Amino acid sequence: MAIKRYKPEQIVTLLRQIEVGIANGKPAPQACNEAGITVQTYYRWRKEYGGLKLEQAKRLKVLCRIDILRSIRP
Repeated sequence: MAIKRYKPEQIVTLLRQIEVGIANGKPAPQACNEAGITVQTYYRWRKEYGGLKLEQAKRLKVLCRIDILRSIRP
């Protein structure tokens, strides 16, 4: 089975969707299942992207790529 890669914008959108479900009384596992991700993925993403807005998430990924390129090239 192929691994699905999510873009930062998609991650922030899914986190918001799950948080709305939880606020409406759904348990976290049910809200995650409806969004199509595992509970473990939800908590990992929440830790990394928790309070970010859409534009901030995009910028975070760009900065991470720049750091990786700088570490490869002396």
